[in-house]
Amino acid sequence: MLHSHLLSDTVQLAIDNQVLILNSAADPVVPVAAQRLSAGTITLAEDNIAALQSAQAALIRIDSVGAKRMQHVAFHQYTSRCPPATMDVAVMDLLYQAGNAWVMYGLQVAAYALKAGGRLYVVGAKDRGVLSVAKRMQAQFGNVETLAISKGQRVVCSIQTQQNVVVPLAGTRGGGMAEASSLISAVFASGKLDEGTRLLLGALEVHVTDEALDIGCGAGFIGMHIAGLANKGSVTMVDASLAAVDATQGMIGQSGLTNIRVLASDGAQAVLSERFDLVVTNPPFHLGGMQTTETAERFIREAAQVLRRRGRFYVVANRFLKYEPMMRGCFGTVEEVAGNTRYKVLRCIRF
Repeated sequence: MLHSHLLSDTVQLAIDNQVLILNSAADPVVPVAAQRLSAGTITLAEDNIAALQSAQAALIRIDSVGAKRMQHVAFHQYTSRCPPATMDVAVMDLLYQAGNAWVMYGLQVAAYALKAGGRLYVVGAKDRGVLSVAKRMQAQFGNVETLAISKGQRVVCSIQTQQNVVVPLAGTRGGGMAEASSLISAVFASGKLDEGTRLLLGALEVHVTDEALDIGCGAGFIGMHIAGLANKGSVTMVDASLAAVDATQGMIGQSGLTNIRVLASDGAQAVLSERFDLVVTNPPFHLGGMQTTETAERFIREAAQVLRRRGRFYVVANRFLKYEPMMRGCFGTVEEVAGNTRYKVLRCIRF
């Protein structure tokens, strides 16, 4: 993935600034800020556990002492976990936002977090909606300025001219479920099953004693469906999104199911030492705004690693995505067990 250095080349930082990174830990501005801040702090308000871990490792390599001045809070929980008006600078890269609701929430967090005189920097391309975001920044802060334009990307900046504290979305400090639910529902079809997921659920062979794994569980519909059928077994659900994990845990609590656990994990990394009878995934095929099979291929390799003998692996995909070669390489054979003109459900068995 190509990372733009436009933001890190444009943002102005004093050595003692308190800097808030809004769900953009993968942006090159993070290590740059770490090098410039000899007396300040960096707060990563980050949703993606993989981006968070990568940024933390990079900061430690740069300065193990300075890395201690870095802290993390889940993106969707910032306004309910952190005090207002403490940040000098906030930055957001539109490339890493899962949807428009996430961008709007990021602007709310910036308004809540910035001191009077604090600056919000946003970088993005026209096709990522940066011009529309600039209009919203004008409405939110009363000002906006374009600071840099390069190769279709631009950096826009607003200044907090008055303290405009936003009430925490969850309503109470220490909450977070309201933020998680609203953000997740905006990304995962407003709580409705998409066509591909319905096909997958209809094709799944679930045994009552299955120990199952849902990789990239999202809103949790697939894993909860399996848990209801495997009532003498168990289901582990993993996702790199902390908001997805929170929202799924809330749904499980309401369902009354007791045979499910949910973990924040970069793919199946958190459970690679465990073994399962059934592994399912509906993997994303966009990464940082670009179409790619990289994530799905990693999920396929990890599924092959954690499946028991005779274990079943199911993946649902848009029909044009070519996962079959990777699946044959890992499992030997692959068959299509359901599909239509738009989607296909593929199954492998580990021999």
